[in-house]
Amino acid sequence: MSDAPSHAPEKSILPSWVKGPQDFVGGLALVAIAAFALWASSDLQGMHGFSFGAGTAPRMFGILLLGLGAAVTVVGVFTEGPTLAKFHWRGPLFVALAILCFALCIRPMGMIFSAMASFLIAALGSTETRWKETFIVGACLTAGCALLFPYALGLPLQMWPTFLIR
Repeated sequence: MSDAPSHAPEKSILPSWVKGPQDFVGGLALVAIAAFALWASSDLQGMHGFSFGAGTAPRMFGILLLGLGAAVTVVGVFTEGPTLAKFHWRGPLFVALAILCFALCIRPMGMIFSAMASFLIAALGSTETRWKETFIVGACLTAGCALLFPYALGLPLQMWPTFLIR
């Protein structure tokens, strides 16, 4: 068998009038995110005269993202571009799990444990992770967070687990 790539045309699930599938799908994803942002901020107050309301910035950025997404979609229709790349779930899955871990652990377990645990979980998202370096960087980032948030920014964050404090 030959390891040379095949030059046969790849089959696409998109219509034939889409010349740049990756741009087209990416633009549609931006439009979907913008539509969600506009829907989520619809019940917030807008501008009143010269004062910004709570919904002004989300709506403004949502409209800008909607326009950008529409432009990228149009580019995907009229300009030749790459086919859709294969999506790998491992990275986004472990980053989402790391965020969830941090959100669930910050109050009962404190900043030190939560930051280090979420960093190590996010590191599982790559097959190229070198664990010795990961622990060193995680310890440095955790120490930076432990100094930055309570001391430099003055935020009242618990550093250690509640069962160690009581």
